[in-house]
Amino acid sequence: MTIRRQGGIALLEALLAAVILAIGLLGTIGLQARSYSALSEAGMRAEATIAVNQLLGMMNTDLANLDDYAVAKGAQPDEKLATWLEDTRARIPGAEVTVTLARAGGTTRTAVTIAIGWQRSAASQRNTHRVTAYLAEST
Repeated sequence: MTIRRQGGIALLEALLAAVILAIGLLGTIGLQARSYSALSEAGMRAEATIAVNQLLGMMNTDLANLDDYAVAKGAQPDEKLATWLEDTRARIPGAEVTVTLARAGGTTRTAVTIAIGWQRSAASQRNTHRVTAYLAEST
């Protein structure tokens, strides 16, 4: 009678290594997808910052007519903002813009709050980039 040795341990080790490799690759793919999403959101936020700076520059050169720049949520902007809003929506698809003005009593200072909101995809959350700046007329 001969004694048979147990075989196939190398095959089991190779199979286990393949499973561990597959788990690592799935984790890497998941991280890559999340980093792509974060990069896209950062790009939209940068575009919103540029748009806000452009609008503040326009408002700063037209301080006498600041009230014309106010835009309520969902409202159509004045013709002064039509080109700016068109450019902003070209860079940030589906952008919603609100501009609120609050004059400080007894001063020439006006607080301007500009909010640009967007949603990258239907499954993602809505993002809003909000900037408050203070404009003052020189006396």
